Amino acid sequence: MTYSGARAALKQYQQADALSKIDGASPHRLIQMLMDGALEKIFIARSLMVEGRLGPKAEHITWSISIIDGLRLSLDKDLGGEIAQNLDDLYDYMVRRLVVANLENDVKILDEVSDLIKQIKEAWDAIANTERPQTGLPAA
Repeated sequence: MTYSGARAALKQYQQADALSKIDGASPHRLIQMLMDGALEKIFIARSLMVEGRLGPKAEHITWSISIIDGLRLSLDKDLGGEIAQNLDDLYDYMVRRLVVANLENDVKILDEVSDLIKQIKEAWDAIANTERPQTGLPAA
């Protein structure tokens, strides 16, 4: 198998693995996965920015923006009230900051957005640790 063939096979395996994790995930776990994905894309974009690889950097920032938009769309403002509205505003801020980071190649802005996502994720993870499904199984 060639190197490119091995890479293609690995990518296909990773996609299948990701889909299997999504299929069995609770809504709460899906949000965690989205946050992890956004953090990963920002981390990769940051590395590419530092290396001066601006094309791939822009692709990863765009991907992180799409993930954050997905998080925004998952908000239920009727049920979540003020908290959901505050998160919506924060996600909007993050997207605007990522656009600026992309245009200005500013690593500090990527770090700022990453830190904000980490704070939200810590709170979200804490909810998972306190809630247990009635089945007696551990929360995802």
